[in-house]
Parts: sequence; C-alpha cells; structure tokens
Amino acid sequence: MLVAAAVCPCPPLLVPGVAAGAAPELDAARAACTDALGVLAAARPGRLVVVGPVESTGPETYPEGARGSFRGFGVDLDVRLGQGDEGPSAEQGDEGSSAEQRLPYSLAVAAWLLERTGWSDAPVEGLGVGDRLAPERCARIGRDLATRAERVALLVMGDASACRTLKAPGYLDERAAPFDAEVARALGTADMAALTTLGTGLARELKASGRAPWQVLAGAAEGADLGGSLLYEDAPYGVGYIVATWS
Repeated sequence: MLVAAAVCPCPPLLVPGVAAGAAPELDAARAACTDALGVLAAARPGRLVVVGPVESTGPETYPEGARGSFRGFGVDLDVRLGQGDEGPSAEQGDEGSSAEQRLPYSLAVAAWLLERTGWSDAPVEGLGVGDRLAPERCARIGRDLATRAERVALLVMGDASACRTLKAPGYLDERAAPFDAEVARALGTADMAALTTLGTGLARELKASGRAPWQVLAGAAEGADLGGSLLYEDAPYGVGYIVATWS
C-alpha cells in the first residue's frame, strides 16, 4: 500500500556541478526536494520506487544499484540508485527485454537527491515511463507498484511545461501557465482525478515530462487516503518545477 509520495522536478540543473555558476538559482528547489524526501523517510516505507520519464515508451525497470552519470554534461559525477550492488542496468517491463543502459537522467537526478540526503531507509528500485503511455496504463502500473510491499513510498520525478517564456526550451505557449497551475493544484491537494484526466496530447505539446509519472502516482494512491502539500512551484528558465508531498 502506498504510504507516502514525493514529487520532484528532474532537470540535471538540480545538480550543482551541472548548473555550475547558476547553481544558487535552484537552491530553493533543492531545499524543497530535501524536505520532500524527509516526508518519505518519516513514513518508514518498506520499499521506495523512483518513477521518472524516459525517452522510450517503457515501462523500464532499474534495480537497486543501477548506475547513472552526468558526464554527458561535462561533469565527472557518477551516481548509484540506492545502496545495493550494481545489477543489470535496465530491464524493459512487460514490453520485453531491452539492451542494457544506464539510468536515464530523470532517475539519475533522483539517485543524486537520495545520495545527497543519505537515503538508507528502505530498498530502492527505479521505473521509467514514457510520454506515449496512456493514462489508463499509467494508473494500472501505479496500482501494481502499490502492491510491491506492505508499505510503499514513491519518489516521482518530472517537470511541468517547458513553454513558460520566450527563452524556454519549447518557446512561449499561452496554455503553459494555466496547465502548470492546475498541475500544481492537483499535486498539492492529492487530486487523483485531476491528474488522471490530464491530456496526453496537450502535455506532449507543452513538453511536460511529468505527465506519465504523475498518473502512475495517481494510480498507486487509489484507496490510500493521502493528503497533499505543495512545497515549491516556480518556472526558472521557463520550465515549470513543482515539489509536493503526499502523506
């Protein structure tokens, strides 16, 4: 059963070494993520599942100990998911097997957050979901995750729209701010119905990578009677970043 969840953004810029001189601009987001992970630890879960967006359709599973790296950003920094020994890098859920690969950046950022806060409260596994997965499929995946242990916690990674300003990665789209506001409200109030009905097409047009992970969360939370709290919402660099907790 799901006992707690933390929702965090997943830009590699959260890692100070990647952000370099701009690192202080995301200090508030990092602090909120730390607070959110504290809520997970306080729930005393028996298992933590990290859910994040991937470029493939997925779902792709990553075992505890899977490795990630930020060397693609010119930073000599490797991370590991949880405390376990490194196993096979990835297995592609029920879609069949995939070639071994390292953690996608969304899960690498999560691994960095967990290492930064010294997570050792429960075993960790990763799950990557793509933006082509239908909401109903995401909900089914979430319901399955909630049965993985008697007390399950989720760390849900994903960004809101990337179209909030002219210099944003997706340029300015007037639909982005209202979309992000509704997502922030839904995540801050644990509104599962609102998350489940987010439009896949609109989310893709606005480059909102969190849509599928948020809908996995909504499925996992069915029947759990959790309340939400919004810890952070802003759009630095024209991208919506949201931090929330469910407990």
